Amino acid sequence: MADSYTKLYIQLVFTVKRRECLIHADWENELYKYITGIIKLKDQSLIAINGMPDHTHMFIRIKPTCALSDLVREVKKASTNWVNDNKFTQSAFSWQNGFGAFSYNERQVDMITNYIKGQKAHHAKKKFKDEYIGLLKEFKIDYKEEYLFDWIEVE
Repeated sequence: MADSYTKLYIQLVFTVKRRECLIHADWENELYKYITGIIKLKDQSLIAINGMPDHTHMFIRIKPTCALSDLVREVKKASTNWVNDNKFTQSAFSWQNGFGAFSYNERQVDMITNYIKGQKAHHAKKKFKDEYIGLLKEFKIDYKEEYLFDWIEVE
């Protein structure tokens, strides 16, 4: 075969450290624009981004040369510095270690895009913990609940 042909779609999910509700509506969109810029600089495509005050979902199309862990590390590092440099929070902001990554196919792109865009409405009905554990179960990912997050119960 003379060339490589791929379409790799990944939903990323990660939380604010201790699941603190630090992402405020007055600067949330600026954070998402900043993260979009990081992903573009890394030559990847962001399809959708949205979240809640304590976590973020992203849907990206990645190239096969992209090391997903490196991309997530760069997004977290740069966005943490951006939030702190702009003094958007009274305490130091940071993302929790780790992340969830879930792969999808072309037929699921619209569904996942709409799911991410509708996060606020979705979480009016379902807690993040239930959502995240549901994803882990759906994708048959082994986990130990005590190691998922530094939980602060958020209603």
